[in-house]
Amino acid sequence: MQAKRGVGATFRWGAQAVILVLAVCSVHSEAFAQPGGHDFKAPREPASQRPRALEGVAIEQKLDAQLPLDLSFVDEQGRTVRLGQYFRGRPVILAPVYYECPMLCTQVLNGLTSALKSSGFSYEVGRDFDVLAVSFNPREGPKLAALKKLAYVDRYGRPDSAGGWHFLTGEQAAITALTDAVGFSYKWDEQAEQYSHLATTIVLTPTGRVSRYFYGIQPAPRDVRLGLVEASQHLIGTLADQVLLYCFHYDPTTGRYGWVAINLLRAGGVLLLVTGVLFWGVMWRRERRGVYARIER
Repeated sequence: MQAKRGVGATFRWGAQAVILVLAVCSVHSEAFAQPGGHDFKAPREPASQRPRALEGVAIEQKLDAQLPLDLSFVDEQGRTVRLGQYFRGRPVILAPVYYECPMLCTQVLNGLTSALKSSGFSYEVGRDFDVLAVSFNPREGPKLAALKKLAYVDRYGRPDSAGGWHFLTGEQAAITALTDAVGFSYKWDEQAEQYSHLATTIVLTPTGRVSRYFYGIQPAPRDVRLGLVEASQHLIGTLADQVLLYCFHYDPTTGRYGWVAINLLRAGGVLLLVTGVLFWGVMWRRERRGVYARIER
């Protein structure tokens, strides 16, 4: 009877493990398949056919590029700070924006904040990662930065997270060095009297290397979550996140995580193999017990 129970338990364990992986990956694959209404798609037409306002405006992904951490900026309190001091053993989400932007930059920050406070997003600003907004307008100063910080800490709804939100301004040389390092190209539009630029947020590693780009004004919460787990080199992240990262891989062309079917099949195959080995182990032990029982008789 004990052997039968052992065989049954082995099958139940194996079946539950396979079902768990399949369920986690399949449920989230449906979520990832949902069309993202605000995703930025790189224009396919020749540069000559692009609107004049977008000439010279681009995002060139520079994955694994090292940021120049010795750059100096000014924080929202008017203090001169070094970029490297914001990399304190946890990942950073960088938002290249400017604070008087009439629309797009506010939408980028609003969309990012919405993703960070969404249900099921278990990581917290100031505890697991930092948010670093850097203005690429050298004419802006700490007063504007302070107002933006107050607004977004309030929007996030967790006052104790204020230490993880940083809004910087700086001189043109430092701004250019930073935006060049992450491949963010923008320009001043004299006719419109505003900057032309694209919408992106960038996940950085705890050592200041570029890890992931998310396009558009509304990054998917799951993409942001997985991006932070990868950027942290798995220092944060639940078991479910680790399973998801096996099933989903980052696609640089879309700035999103996509389902990798072959890995799902591999995971199922490995679990079935383990179940089979355990089953035969139980059967072998059962057979040996039967042999010993006959000898003793």
